[in-house]
Amino acid sequence: MSEIFGINPGDAGLGALLTLVILFILTGRLVPRKTHEDALADRDRWREAFLQSEAARQLEHEQTEELLEMARLGGHILTALPHPGKADEEEVSSGGDASMDPTPRTRL
Repeated sequence: MSEIFGINPGDAGLGALLTLVILFILTGRLVPRKTHEDALADRDRWREAFLQSEAARQLEHEQTEELLEMARLGGHILTALPHPGKADEEEVSSGGDASMDPTPRTRL
């Protein structure tokens, strides 16, 4: 037979084998089947949750890209519009409506 930790199980006897099994249980090398199956099921649940989270994150990323593109388009449209303040300044400097001039006039 093969040796375990340098001890031949056939020569050791029942007490040594029982001690070995208890040692394996205490160190976590030997676990009940139910505990092992629970750990595997828990691993699978976490994997499924991760995959769902990644799918949601990808959808959010795509929507954010689309919203950013729409914001860029809106920014370009707003910068292309004429500015009303600049049009009023041009009218005043060209001798237009004097009531729009913000500087007070003094009479000499």
